[in-house]
Amino acid sequence: MNTSDLLNDTQDKNLSNVNKALDDSFAKIDWQAPWLCHLSQLNDLSKTVKQRSEVNQQADISAHDNEPHESLDTIAKVLNSALKQQSTEQQTLLPSTKPTKEQQAHTLKFVSQNALPEGEAYEHFIATTGNIPTRDNLHDLFNGSIWLTFPKTKALLNYYHMLEIAQQGIGESRGRVRDTITVFDENGAILVTSNPSIGKALIDFDWQGSLVKTRAQWDDPKQPNSHAQAAVYIFGHALIEQLVQPRKPLCAHSVVINVSQDFFALSTSERMTFLDATLADYMDELLSKNEVTPRYLAPLPILGVPHFWAENVNAEFYKDSYVFRSGRQRRAR
Repeated sequence: MNTSDLLNDTQDKNLSNVNKALDDSFAKIDWQAPWLCHLSQLNDLSKTVKQRSEVNQQADISAHDNEPHESLDTIAKVLNSALKQQSTEQQTLLPSTKPTKEQQAHTLKFVSQNALPEGEAYEHFIATTGNIPTRDNLHDLFNGSIWLTFPKTKALLNYYHMLEIAQQGIGESRGRVRDTITVFDENGAILVTSNPSIGKALIDFDWQGSLVKTRAQWDDPKQPNSHAQAAVYIFGHALIEQLVQPRKPLCAHSVVINVSQDFFALSTSERMTFLDATLADYMDELLSKNEVTPRYLAPLPILGVPHFWAENVNAEFYKDSYVFRSGRQRRAR
């Protein structure tokens, strides 16, 4: 048995010990959707989630009526299996938190939501333990998938939460820095381009210059092209959750990362490794700015991204002024 088979066998055994089927919402995930193609361990996540969502919940629970009822944390187990498999495949250590002056780095692990002490802030718990509270819902499945794909950036965002909590405490208002983090963390996307004019057009609300006239330069997530000059990768887990039921008005809050053409010659996994480190540096610089607010994030109607939605092949798709709005006055980074 090779390493991959052994890991899959271990993963299946772990899942067989979970006494719960996932609810119907998980069965609605289109794992072939183009906006999911960049997620790390996508094949294994889709396989194991499908297995659990197809289990008859009543039969599963009935089979264990005589057993103690323990915390049913299917998604945490699925994500931990994926995390370990990714570490083995890449021959790297498990990812960790970014240490602050007061806190050392902690190896990341997905745990039950019940592990979060009452009254303790979610971000503080992650920073001080490395444990990521996880519920059995779509939101936390996709949050975990982003931790798998962008561990350095997610740790960096958590680090800035901790800096702000140390300075401002926890109150009714999060403040401009934590607001910016939260908007990007929940709803963010990254436009990666080797053609700076595409990024500038997006920031300027020039939908023709960014998405329509340049369509031939955009990468197809299902058929990556080394000659492409632009691609979008979703970071916000709440946005991915909303895309389980796509709606044209859905709008991401994006950043623009300029790269050399060599980026598009990389495999998807290599692109994500590079992008995670680059995005972490970008967000470190952005969040250090005294004037940073969520307005630094450029609106991007997500179904307008070329190859994301069949209907956007028609230029008429972009004439919907309710979705593709004219720009507000804002500063471009």
